[in-house]
Amino acid sequence: MKEIGGYFELELHKGGHYHPDALHLNTGRNCFEYILRAKGYKKVYIPYYTCEVMLEPLRKCGVKWEFYHINEDFEPLTSYSLATDEAFLYTNYWGLKQACVKRSAERYGKQLIVDNAQAFFASPIEGVDTFYSARKFFGVPDGAYLYTDKFLNVELEQDVSCQRCEHLLRRIDEGAERGYEAFRRNDDALNNQPIKKMSQLTESILMGVDYKIVVEQRRGNFNYLHSFLGKRNRLNLETLKDEKVPMIYPFFVQNIDIRKKLIANKIFVATYWPNVFSWTVADSVEHGFADYLIPLPIDQRYGEDDIERILKIINN
Repeated sequence: MKEIGGYFELELHKGGHYHPDALHLNTGRNCFEYILRAKGYKKVYIPYYTCEVMLEPLRKCGVKWEFYHINEDFEPLTSYSLATDEAFLYTNYWGLKQACVKRSAERYGKQLIVDNAQAFFASPIEGVDTFYSARKFFGVPDGAYLYTDKFLNVELEQDVSCQRCEHLLRRIDEGAERGYEAFRRNDDALNNQPIKKMSQLTESILMGVDYKIVVEQRRGNFNYLHSFLGKRNRLNLETLKDEKVPMIYPFFVQNIDIRKKLIANKIFVATYWPNVFSWTVADSVEHGFADYLIPLPIDQRYGEDDIERILKIINN
């Protein structure tokens, strides 16, 4: 029964989901687990260049995995002839590799799994299992979307997220550094969670996002950075002219001091991914990305003045 009256909740705009036809689940890795359980795969090929949390569903389901290498264009070096109980997982890196996703779908068909955690706005391909992570693009404690054509015959419990919002609130009140420990605790709290439906809180936040503005801001910031950094960037990137909406601007340059300078000036850039250092040898492409690729922020929180500040620090 709907409650009426009493104290107010957070005041959130009531719009719609960007992925209304997907399953709304609690985390990206649990979308992956859902696929593994529903399809009954025995082995999955996964990239060396990925987050270690992707191994969690494989271990939980007792599924074998084999790593594959990528090239400097973030595309697989090897293609495989899959057995009927095998799948190939490809990451849509930075939201810029939709063309490679389409080629992979042509090769592997329904045995392809697309990790769109970094490509929230990329369209799914019909019949291809595809999942998205909301946390990579928006201020939410959790939340993910899954497109699949095979469903588990279970009633999923709905997640509750209110206890995982401290970092979101602290960042507003006290800044990113004061909220970082809470952010880490939230990250840890998502480990080994059962598959659940997306929480009402996360649903409400995501239904309040102005997605049109998000798309415009991210694309504009990416293109602005690229207009100044493109010639220095070792990656073969182009100005965005199609539907791509990136997560970050991947700046690949062999200068470890740039990352340190940015962080010292309160421009926080992650390392994608620390686990890659122990998974790969020092002269591998993936090891080089983990060492030298700087994911520059381009998201909807920032405008031209912020991008200018980033450029000034890099150029100095």
